[in-house]
Amino acid sequence: MNAEASALLRAAAGGRHWRLAEEAGGPTWLWLDKAESATNTLSRAVMDELDEVLGRLEAAPPRALIIASAKPAGFIAGADVSEFEQLDSATAARALVTRGWALFERVAALPFPTLALIRGHCLGGGLELALACRYRLVVDDKDTRLALPEVMLGIVPGWGGMKRLPALIGPPAALDMMLAGKSVDARRAKRLGLADDCVPARVMENAARMLVLSGQPLRQPPLLARLLDGPLKPLVANRARKQLEARVRAEHYPAPYAILEIWERHGGNALAVPAGHPASLEALIASPTTRKLLRVFFLQERLKGYGKESGFAPRHVHVVGAGVMGGDIAAVCVLAGLTVTLQDQSVARIAPAIGRAAELFRRKLGGSAKSGRGKGGRGKGSRSEDTERAVRFALDRLLPDPQGHGVARADLVIEAIFEDLEAKRSLFAELERKARPDALLATNTSSLRLEDIATVLADPGRLVGVHFFNPVPRMPLVEVVSGAQTAPALAQAAASFVRRIDKLPLPVKSAPGFLVNAVLAPYMLEALRCVEEGIAPETVDAALLAFGMPMGPVELVDTVGLDVALAAGRGLTGGEAQVPARLAMLVEAGHLGRKTGQGYYRWKEGRAEKSAAATHAAEGAPVGLAERIIAPLLAAARRCVAEKVVADADLADAGVIFGTGFAPYTGGPLQYLEDVGEFRIAGRAALQQNSGVTDQTPTQEKP
Repeated sequence: MNAEASALLRAAAGGRHWRLAEEAGGPTWLWLDKAESATNTLSRAVMDELDEVLGRLEAAPPRALIIASAKPAGFIAGADVSEFEQLDSATAARALVTRGWALFERVAALPFPTLALIRGHCLGGGLELALACRYRLVVDDKDTRLALPEVMLGIVPGWGGMKRLPALIGPPAALDMMLAGKSVDARRAKRLGLADDCVPARVMENAARMLVLSGQPLRQPPLLARLLDGPLKPLVANRARKQLEARVRAEHYPAPYAILEIWERHGGNALAVPAGHPASLEALIASPTTRKLLRVFFLQERLKGYGKESGFAPRHVHVVGAGVMGGDIAAVCVLAGLTVTLQDQSVARIAPAIGRAAELFRRKLGGSAKSGRGKGGRGKGSRSEDTERAVRFALDRLLPDPQGHGVARADLVIEAIFEDLEAKRSLFAELERKARPDALLATNTSSLRLEDIATVLADPGRLVGVHFFNPVPRMPLVEVVSGAQTAPALAQAAASFVRRIDKLPLPVKSAPGFLVNAVLAPYMLEALRCVEEGIAPETVDAALLAFGMPMGPVELVDTVGLDVALAAGRGLTGGEAQVPARLAMLVEAGHLGRKTGQGYYRWKEGRAEKSAAATHAAEGAPVGLAERIIAPLLAAARRCVAEKVVADADLADAGVIFGTGFAPYTGGPLQYLEDVGEFRIAGRAALQQNSGVTDQTPTQEKP
């Protein structure tokens, strides 16, 4: 490198966000360390400074460039989402996309080798920057995740991701990531060809130096992938569109349809779409869905913030109860790196939970072991061996403990036995005697008041609720329940634990059903009443799927278990609600839904068997059916806010979205109610009955 080039690099070394470091005879490092932030995001200021740095590098090219993060939190979390809220016009949105597209095109055109060194999160614009580099090196770390999740915000990857990702790994895998916002871990990124190599953290910097200076040719995707990104594009797009239509409606979620359109017809360049087209930037930024999904994003960030102030960092968790809930809670804790002792009456009762945990670990730690056996060759066999080794290491932290010896050593004890008040009281009296004085005592109760359970404790303030949802590995929300005597610091510690296992903590007050069950019970009950009136279960479910719910309410009852739904309904209403006759009959006959193979539906291989007409059932649904069934849910959510079960309407919306899957495009049940006003007659009557709305309440029809 000549003296002038060295001087230019030294001049650029002191940026506010970016830092250049030249190695004699080696590559130059470009470190991103966003000022006054724990996480790297591509804000306007960061992008402005990158523009300046690129100008210096173009004027004085180094031998090679490695882009890396100086923060332990990860590589780059994407664009600064808070700046999206400030976009006041389609012109401003187009300018934002134009700037990022142009900058990353310049990165791709740099006349020297470039490499992105990725450890931790690499999301959105962060992955688009990495894709613009010649090489990508990922660190084999459990926190390394790569994704283009823009669709979750109602927008598209506009800085080159829609062009470069399909060209690199092939359209099927790329669309699978982009249309659902899916992330991949480091090893899968290597297998897909998204990363050139995957290395341990201890050698990452040396590996980056070697790769960027290797002269290794750019990876070329297989011929089939090139055909699918070329002449066979329409076939791929049509197939993807059909799959998309089976999952979401374009009027609810326009962004995934826009991604398909932009990739198929405009080469992945969002700027090339005419302003009047539904896939244009102008249409997306004006979409109500985009505003609502941004709202959901910030609600999620608010939930993530709970527990940050607590210093509670448990390493050992003891779970009592190895049923489906307790066993899965234990497994999720192990996946987060914790040691867990799992207690039940015998090893035989614990064994099924260990088996389920092993299958979960295989899925999460590298895929099914059987996928790597047989004819797969050395690569797949090695992948299977790596997976099985990781599973064994995880299982080493999940210890069967029928005698409950782990209680005395645990930082946190979680009770997950059946819903019986006296059984829980007896257990907690014993746990308090055995547990360390500083250990957190938690119950996974779904319906009992903490005040009633805590009567046996010498210190009732030690008891907090951590209410998980089934299936535990998939459901992101955990209600952190405070009783009247729960010490606030301990509730905060429980929220920290929830974040430690990568779940979202929702602070709730001890009240019947807390928030989520309190809103789900009347919703499911109304759906079953419709079935009693002669409406087919398929029609009820199809109407709610069309509304945007992830599962129909009748299928949900079958999945939860008819006996559980019946008991929960009676518990939440004090036995006052009239039980639907068919529900009572099915429970009496032992037809409890999915777990017995028969409920409102017949179940086969874990799936509800529905009539052939079910795909069109929504078309024949009575007018206003979805609104009628949702109305009690809305009323219950509003009541929970009024009774301070949650602090405010925003938390109610967050809890119902992340705890039930309530259609995110609405922004949440209370936001939806605010937007559409009171429902037409059937829904409005339910609101009157459940929340005291009077006839003087103004009526606003749904648009």
